[in-house]
Amino acid sequence: MQTLTIIRPDDFHLHVRSGDALKSVVPFTARQMGRALIMPNLKPPVCTVAQALAYREEILAAVPPERQGRFQPLMSLYLTDKTTVETVREAKAAGIAAFKLYPAGATTNSDSGVTDLFKLLPVLEAMADQGILFLAHGEVTDPEIDIFDREAVFIERIMKPVLEQIPHLKVVFEHITTAEAARLVCEGGERLAATVTPQHLMYNRNHLLVGGVRPHFYCLPIIKRETHRQALIGAVTGEHAHKFFLGTDSAPHPQTAKENACGCAGMFSAATAIELYAQIFERAGALDKLEAFASKNGARFYGLPENTDTITLVKQPQTVPQSFAFGGGRVVPMCAGEVLDWTVQAAV
Repeated sequence: MQTLTIIRPDDFHLHVRSGDALKSVVPFTARQMGRALIMPNLKPPVCTVAQALAYREEILAAVPPERQGRFQPLMSLYLTDKTTVETVREAKAAGIAAFKLYPAGATTNSDSGVTDLFKLLPVLEAMADQGILFLAHGEVTDPEIDIFDREAVFIERIMKPVLEQIPHLKVVFEHITTAEAARLVCEGGERLAATVTPQHLMYNRNHLLVGGVRPHFYCLPIIKRETHRQALIGAVTGEHAHKFFLGTDSAPHPQTAKENACGCAGMFSAATAIELYAQIFERAGALDKLEAFASKNGARFYGLPENTDTITLVKQPQTVPQSFAFGGGRVVPMCAGEVLDWTVQAAV
């Protein structure tokens, strides 16, 4: 039986919601990951240090007993038009890892997001000076821009000018979906990196649209053409692979909210995250590069030590459940009802 043991991975882009829903999903990540960077787009959003620290305690309380003290949530703050330089300084002092850009209206719970990033250049300068990372949801929200083009337009209108004006700012281009984004990261110097999700490595827009709209494949940024998927595979396994790392963007929603006339965006992958990536990398002929992507590249970019324990996967098929408990309802996972090639066997 084929086995694969790697340094315990980290998830550098995770949504866990709050309340009973949080209690349902945190254990999945805590059992697989050593650390997870928690996204701040709650209602209301996590905009202050006090809110972030309280949220961290709520997450820690939901960690299973066997992982208590061994799983670390990394906190981020929600960037708004009202974020100040002083907020950045407070965040640094409190150990906050990053600020997250949500362009207003771009995705779930982004109504409080930034309307004009260039008005916040002094705040970004402060982040650069303090060594706090800038995490970008890279889409414009202009209604005249096609939803499939919003990432590419963001690169030209916003990302490139910001990188030029603040050359010492460390930037993570989150959940990239296009060849243009992969190229920018590869060519962008060592202060620019990107997270890549399992869905954008596995699927193209046919999975969402062919045979009818399939709501459980709907996420933002939206899944793109096959040429873009292939470009992402090439990026995470190619010459500049050290600039890309694991960020699931696992985003659970109740099944009833996904399967309605206005289904919400997000795919829940935390239950089988490392197995999904193992399957992706093996089918790309690059299983030997999984450990760096999952366990090393992100830690290095964030200035963190690698985890000291390991996780073992075995080449043993597993069928993903059709749904999991999620607060008072159910959440449908990515690949529900499908057979995955790998199963987590044990952690040492």
